[in-house]
Amino acid sequence: MRIIIERERTSAEVILYALYLYFLGLSFRSTSKAIQPFGKEGRSHVAIWKWVQRFNPERLYHRKRVSAFLIDETMLQIGTEEAWLWVAVEPIHKQILGVYISRLRNMIVAESFLRSLIKIYGKHIVYSDGGTWYPEACISLGLEQRLHSPYEKSIVERTMEYLKDRTEVFDDYYPCRKAGLCDLLHVHKWLTLFVFMHNSIVKSSSKFHNMMR
Repeated sequence: MRIIIERERTSAEVILYALYLYFLGLSFRSTSKAIQPFGKEGRSHVAIWKWVQRFNPERLYHRKRVSAFLIDETMLQIGTEEAWLWVAVEPIHKQILGVYISRLRNMIVAESFLRSLIKIYGKHIVYSDGGTWYPEACISLGLEQRLHSPYEKSIVERTMEYLKDRTEVFDDYYPCRKAGLCDLLHVHKWLTLFVFMHNSIVKSSSKFHNMMR
């Protein structure tokens, strides 16, 4: 008689929290220790390594109806170096469409960011501030570019403030274990995971408000 033992599956919340901690800078073993208080849901450092390997940022951005790209950028501190965080927001549903991190802020980087958005959502009107890199990038990609109206500017600024508020415990500083220039990948994955959780909350909130109408 064969006995089959099924291990209880780890909840999505614990997996997301483990990924959050790892991309924040903890090692696999430290992350494993951090989730041990969850009891049976705690997992070994090997399990966490597998979760990280399966994590695919591209899966977090689903094709949806997008009316426009509201984009902006802000500076971050990663280890001892500075970097630029680029963010795109959808104006109707207020969801974050994508994030991009770079060492420089210029037309080439702006074009790369916009190209990554086009790959997922197609071409749309771009609303931006007065940065000279945006018009040049839009011309190169055949996109219409307009300046933020007060309404669109408020959406982007609130989103940026929201991201900064959530990193205020570091003073907008992201720890990095790597010596010298970081490849920025772990910060990008952390932010992508954060965006996924943010969009999930926005989506749930929208459904709730629709139900209460």
